[in-house]
Amino acid sequence: MKVVNSLPNYRLSVHFADGVTKIYDVKPLFEKWESIKVLEDATVLFSDVEVDIGGYGVIWSDDLDL
Repeated sequence: MKVVNSLPNYRLSVHFADGVTKIYDVKPLFEKWESIKVLEDATVLFSDVEVDIGGYGVIWSDDLDL
């Protein structure tokens, strides 16, 4: 994973190293993982998403990642 951008309606645009871009809907995860549910009420935090070091996931803070 090279780049991640937040999109409206709790979606992420993820750009992979091989040139592929995919859109992921994070909303279903609000029901699945309580730790991710905090993003539902924190749109500013959601927009601060970054690729983690190593490129294997995304992070919002030291305590919140996928």
